Amino acid sequence: MPTRPPSRCGEPQCSAFATKRGRCDEHQPIAWAGRDDKASRYGISSGRWRTLKRLAGRDGDYCYRCGGEQPSAEDDPDGEQRLQLDHITPVAEGGAVDDPENLGLICVPCHEAKSKAEAARGNARRRRR
Repeated sequence: MPTRPPSRCGEPQCSAFATKRGRCDEHQPIAWAGRDDKASRYGISSGRWRTLKRLAGRDGDYCYRCGGEQPSAEDDPDGEQRLQLDHITPVAEGGAVDDPENLGLICVPCHEAKSKAEAARGNARRRRR
């Protein structure tokens, strides 16, 4: 079965072969670049966001999906695996922005999986329009 010949990078002045999304490895777009911060996206200041995170963790520092605990400072010295604040029902699907009942702490692996599923649902909604 014939295959398409490799194409050049879509970036001007670059002659390298494209690896994915029409660009070479050096010119791949940065994930989430250009996304606004929480203050402009939700209308919530960073101080209010921290307060909401404290309220969401009032029952303990556990992931609301898998029950995983907050890692200790020795296990996660750089803080990359700390629990994150998440909207249980996404704002795009009608969830309240700053209602403590719609906020929960979630571990990084669960958050990534949940975000991918939400993005897929959002893409499906846009395709149906």
